[in-house]
Amino acid sequence: MIIWIASYPKCGNTWVRSLLSAYYFSNDGEFNFDLLKNIRQFPSPYFFPNKVNNVEEASANWIPVQKKIKETKKVFFLKTHNVYGAYKGNNFTSPDYTLGAINIVRDPRNVITSLMNHFSINEEDALKMMSNVNRNLRDRNDKDNYATYSFISSWDKNYRSWKLTKNINKILIKYEDLEKDIENTFLKIIKFTNKIMRKNDEINFEKLRKSIKTTEFDLLKRKEEKEGFDEAIYSSDNSKTKAFFNLGKNNDYKKLLNNKTIKSIEELFGEEMKELRYL
Repeated sequence: MIIWIASYPKCGNTWVRSLLSAYYFSNDGEFNFDLLKNIRQFPSPYFFPNKVNNVEEASANWIPVQKKIKETKKVFFLKTHNVYGAYKGNNFTSPDYTLGAINIVRDPRNVITSLMNHFSINEEDALKMMSNVNRNLRDRNDKDNYATYSFISSWDKNYRSWKLTKNINKILIKYEDLEKDIENTFLKIIKFTNKIMRKNDEINFEKLRKSIKTTEFDLLKRKEEKEGFDEAIYSSDNSKTKAFFNLGKNNDYKKLLNNKTIKSIEELFGEEMKELRYL
């Protein structure tokens, strides 16, 4: 069965994966990049080792692959940016294969600045990306293989797709709560995952705090500079890899965006932003 770590891109998915991998897959809570291999992205070539020729073939295989995962009788944490729903007539997942979901959301005014860095695009193009209900993601360096194809839709539709589903266990985590009170927010996540995994283990607070300490942004940024990071985007267009860990707490839309873009985001996503108390 699967526990999804689900979010729109650049909303804190990798941070939560890092915390969980340090807590559940290390002996002492000491994080390293190799631990992330225990929480892989879905879909990805790891699950689709053969070439996937088109979108229809990709979406048609989402459920069959998850069925094989369930047959292992193990619990898998998986990262995804896909919406919860159907695409091309094929469901992304279902309660038959989903044990639960950690849905991470972030203020879209700060999401856009991260998108700009990650995909090397300007404010206008990043705003178009966030508001495009038909938006998908795929490894742009592998133009002939759809193994990484994800239907992410727009920021608001992505968030609502996971929030509104009533047939799976789920928890909503705000990126900003991780920033303000990471220990209690991560404790909330661990209690949720232990419960749905039916783990009666007592919380290991020493390990929890070590997981938090070793996944601090500045440490991850330095590790990336020293060791590299497999998930940083390499562009074959300019033969360069963009730093994955970029601004951290310095990612402040008030200092980085023009007023027109801020106003556009607030108009586009006003309902959801008020609901989440971003406005």
